[in-house]
Amino acid sequence: MAIPSIRHTHANDHPVREDGGYVLYCMTAFRRLNDNFALQHAVDRARQFGKPLIVFEPLRLRYRWASDRLHRFVIEGMRDNEKSFGKRAVTYFPFIETEPGTTSPLLHELASNACTIVTDEYPCFFHPTMIRVARNRLPARLELVDSNGVIPLRAPERTFTVAHSYRRWMQKNILDNLMELPKEDPLRGVKLPRLNSLPKSILEKWPPSDLDHFLDGGGIQTLPIDHEVKVSTTVIGGSADAKSRLDRFLNHNLEVYGTDRNHPDERVTTGLSPHLHFGHISAHEIVRQLLEKESWTPDQTSPANGKNHGFWNTSEPSEAFLDQLLTWREMGFNLSFRQPHNYDKFESLPDWAQKTLHEHTQDKRPYLYSREEFEHAKTADPIWNAAQREILETGVMHNYMRMLWGKKILHWTKSPQDALSIMIELNNKYGLDGRDPNSYNGILWVLGRYDRAWGPKRPIFGSVRYMTSESASKKLRLKRYLDRFGPGRLV
Repeated sequence: MAIPSIRHTHANDHPVREDGGYVLYCMTAFRRLNDNFALQHAVDRARQFGKPLIVFEPLRLRYRWASDRLHRFVIEGMRDNEKSFGKRAVTYFPFIETEPGTTSPLLHELASNACTIVTDEYPCFFHPTMIRVARNRLPARLELVDSNGVIPLRAPERTFTVAHSYRRWMQKNILDNLMELPKEDPLRGVKLPRLNSLPKSILEKWPPSDLDHFLDGGGIQTLPIDHEVKVSTTVIGGSADAKSRLDRFLNHNLEVYGTDRNHPDERVTTGLSPHLHFGHISAHEIVRQLLEKESWTPDQTSPANGKNHGFWNTSEPSEAFLDQLLTWREMGFNLSFRQPHNYDKFESLPDWAQKTLHEHTQDKRPYLYSREEFEHAKTADPIWNAAQREILETGVMHNYMRMLWGKKILHWTKSPQDALSIMIELNNKYGLDGRDPNSYNGILWVLGRYDRAWGPKRPIFGSVRYMTSESASKKLRLKRYLDRFGPGRLV
């Protein structure tokens, strides 16, 4: 089954060389075997040419916020991939840079004998720039495949600015896309020629990385990255942990997701946002398993109405979760893809939000904290400090607490531009799900993205939605959360 054509394009016009030695899949964003349109297309290309397939998974040093935390999470995923690909009809080549810039010449060398190169199209962080830089330098065709979400990046013909309009559009189009899911296992039953070995010239200069050395032998500590951001105490990278979390959510937490997801004490969310960001699990797999659990069939859906309930006609918790995954998450990809130069900028906010925030820039703030004070959870608000300590320690933050966290940063900084800068820095430095269209969405939502004007106007916020720790303490169950991350915790 060929992948949908709307998910496939090419970044350069170099010819496909059927006489090459192999097909090369450069895995950079969808770091998984299962439910991966890019891997599926690479397999199809290898079968088409009757050639071996190399799955090359690099990890560079030169990315912003590179740290022990982010590196280890990716390498844990690489170890899962090494196991998954080990008995398959492919050559898996993990490569962790130990000196900056070594991946590029290695990729060029691999490309020199490739029929074609397939890679992941991801509309955020360094990936688009990386493709622009590499496309004409590589001596082979560079094919891009979109396996980001259930709706293809190129399907919407406009940028959506409110959830209702996107949701209505999604509801009109989702069933067709559910008929075109990726193969669960694109290598199942596939027979391809095997490489006896990678070329000697490559192995001598760029041997595959010993993943155990980096995970268990202290290798990460030798890399020139930020060692102050420690590895997560609670989250393990890789497809195995992602699948375990999804299973636990579907079989234990889903039934109370609708009522308890906003309460930090209950911990009933999936916890999958880091794994989605690094591609260790796909939105397709999550949706498929959820709908299978609900014994859902397409004839259950109602006409599109843009509402966050009553379309799928599943259980209420499932409907609430599908809205998070298929509306809110995928709106972020819609904006990042269609506005690649300003999806993370203040100027991307709706006009009303920019205007009202500008009008209140000179309002007196109750506190003015520096970035360092925010970073080390040194504010006068114990609930805000707990949210910051959570991300410092674990690399994740409870969804509701992240909204409150952002609102208070706006409340305690000199300008909304400063607030945005601090939110991006702290979220991307410490959050395992940072640097992602969905996390940029959440940060810019704090300043009015996808929201409406609220009244009455308030100091500092103007017409932007207002949130307070006092209100959160009254309506949320927070005792266990504060016991864990509250006053007295070391930062």
